[in-house]
Amino acid sequence: MQMTETGFFEWQSRFQTEDDCLRYLQNLKWPNGFICPQCGHSHAHFIQTRHLYQCSSCQHQTSVRAGTLFHRSHLSLQKWFWAIYFTGSDKNSISAVRLSKLIEVNWRTARLMLKKLRQAMGHKDSLHMLKGVIEVDDTLVSGKRSGHHGRRAADKASILITCEGKENQADYIAMKAVTNIRHGTVSSVVKKQVFDHQKAQGDVLPTLDVINKTHDHEVRVPPSGKVNEWPLWAHIATGNLKAFLLGTFHGVSGKYLQEYLDEFCYRYNRRFFEQEIPDRLLNLAVIRTP
Repeated sequence: MQMTETGFFEWQSRFQTEDDCLRYLQNLKWPNGFICPQCGHSHAHFIQTRHLYQCSSCQHQTSVRAGTLFHRSHLSLQKWFWAIYFTGSDKNSISAVRLSKLIEVNWRTARLMLKKLRQAMGHKDSLHMLKGVIEVDDTLVSGKRSGHHGRRAADKASILITCEGKENQADYIAMKAVTNIRHGTVSSVVKKQVFDHQKAQGDVLPTLDVINKTHDHEVRVPPSGKVNEWPLWAHIATGNLKAFLLGTFHGVSGKYLQEYLDEFCYRYNRRFFEQEIPDRLLNLAVIRTP
């Protein structure tokens, strides 16, 4: 979907007041005029004192915010719109501490706003099923303690990565935080993210053999000294993910890991449309339920 490329000053001029935000939100939600979410009727009376629309047919009352990411939020739309811009305009994302200072809210409020936006990103990308030649790989992120390294490190969080290739590069990626890398987990994740009977490539990890049941799984062993060159797409995505987590958030805990994976994948999958992301997020906030 083609969206508008928006810069800082343009965003500022479009949303100078709360009324500007409200009108824009209303046009996004009801581009052809009011539609009752209850009965589909196209006429309503506006209740000025409560800022509600009452359907002329079924008397159902609704608001412009209802059914959007801003539903039941006490924050002004201006702060929400600027949170969306700051979140979407920086490819390295933004921390809750930084956002709280920029839009003048407390940390918990900023954290909740970012959580809602990341969940919307994850839901959007979950609707895309991968096809073609798929790379499947796993990686470990999170804490660092003395003792065992790699898969035996107890404080590490596991991530299963699936990459859809196109013209010798990763076209679309999906990442899932998992409790373990076992047959059941791998099978469940791959079935949800990849169309059946696609060609799936992976390394010699025995657990990945389960992919053979639903996909054309090819095991490839990289030559000695070229371990880091294959799977190429998955390794590049993993390197970018770790730089993303450490650069902006200085590491994350397993509890919130999936949120950050959702945001990373959403940005990565739209890396050729970076300047459109704020408008895409704003549209997403309207069409995705809270």
